[in-house]
Amino acid sequence: MDYKAFFGEVAEWINQVNQQAVQHGMESNQFWKWVTHSMGEIGNKYGNNSLVVKQMAMLYEWLEDVYAEGRRGK
Repeated sequence: MDYKAFFGEVAEWINQVNQQAVQHGMESNQFWKWVTHSMGEIGNKYGNNSLVVKQMAMLYEWLEDVYAEGRRGK
């Protein structure tokens, strides 16, 4: 597996997440559908390698935490 390519793609994906959050809001279904779909595409691209799956799961958990923190602040 090309780790440099994968982690470069993760960095780009995080930038795209930020754009999606600004455009649609983290509370929208459209945002979370995009997140899960794009995560699945990345996983498939790298053959659902265990590192990839764990990295994407961690990022999903991180997004859930960011969302929860935002909800508490309202």
